[in-house]
Amino acid sequence: MGGRPALGRAEGSGGGGGVSAFWDWALVAYRAPGVSEACLELQDGAGQNVPLLLWAGWTSATGRALDDDTIEAACDAARAWESIAVLPLRSVRRTLKKPIPDIGDAGREALRDQVKAVELAAERHLMADLEALIEAVPGAPRPTVEALVAVARVWSRVVPRQALTTLAERLPA
Repeated sequence: MGGRPALGRAEGSGGGGGVSAFWDWALVAYRAPGVSEACLELQDGAGQNVPLLLWAGWTSATGRALDDDTIEAACDAARAWESIAVLPLRSVRRTLKKPIPDIGDAGREALRDQVKAVELAAERHLMADLEALIEAVPGAPRPTVEALVAVARVWSRVVPRQALTTLAERLPA
């Protein structure tokens, strides 16, 4: 399994934590045609943080406003979760994808499944933190592509506008 399996393999609202409007929206959005591919391109091709981009899309789709301070706080939270948990877990999961000399396939695959579950839990915690940031921000929402570009600009020096536009077109309204 390459790239970004977390949301694509998640079922329903299970997997830890309580009910989350953002999580539930993200599950539906990620399953929409072309969204997982667009997310994978943005993650692996442009170094973007998919939960952060989905959060920007969710804020627009649900009429929540994003201001610059909230975007910066969201990027800070995403960087912390990514560096401490998500990227190390993703690296281990990807290493365990291929056969490893002197390690049995059954044990390797079972461990990989466990690492996937922990990676998903880390992303879900990030998403809960992101959702909590937006509750207190008043104002009018940005159009989806503008929200995605604003978040991508704070996240990285590279703003993959075409890929972000593609994602915006595929996300549910």
